[in-house]
Amino acid sequence: MGKQAISEKQFWLQRLSKTSLRALHILGVVGAGGGVILDTFNETWNHYWMLAMITGALLMLWEIIRDWRWLIQLKGVLTLAKLLLLLLFIPLAQYQHELVIVIILLSVIVSHGPAGLRHYSIIHRRRIDGKKEIKG
Repeated sequence: MGKQAISEKQFWLQRLSKTSLRALHILGVVGAGGGVILDTFNETWNHYWMLAMITGALLMLWEIIRDWRWLIQLKGVLTLAKLLLLLLFIPLAQYQHELVIVIILLSVIVSHGPAGLRHYSIIHRRRIDGKKEIKG
């Protein structure tokens, strides 16, 4: 089956949707991360935490539906690693500050690293490019 080009309207709808979702995700991460790092009461940043988790799940789902190879590229693998670090919040509660900092640093590497790093497949041991993505 050949690739079908999307219309300009569809492109802009997808682009603005993904950009908006990512902006809300960043807002949630900043609010929750700040709450954890500054040791404020959970009630102060709980809404931010929920926002970060919901938008993060939606962004992951977006990527997996767009191209399943995201799961074996470093950008997907490191995202899954961040989820594992989040799970450590319970057994390693005394290290929540450090865990948040590592998660944020991994996020920067995934988002701003070169394409050769982000698209590197841990299975193929080389860069694999997926379908053309809608930036956002």
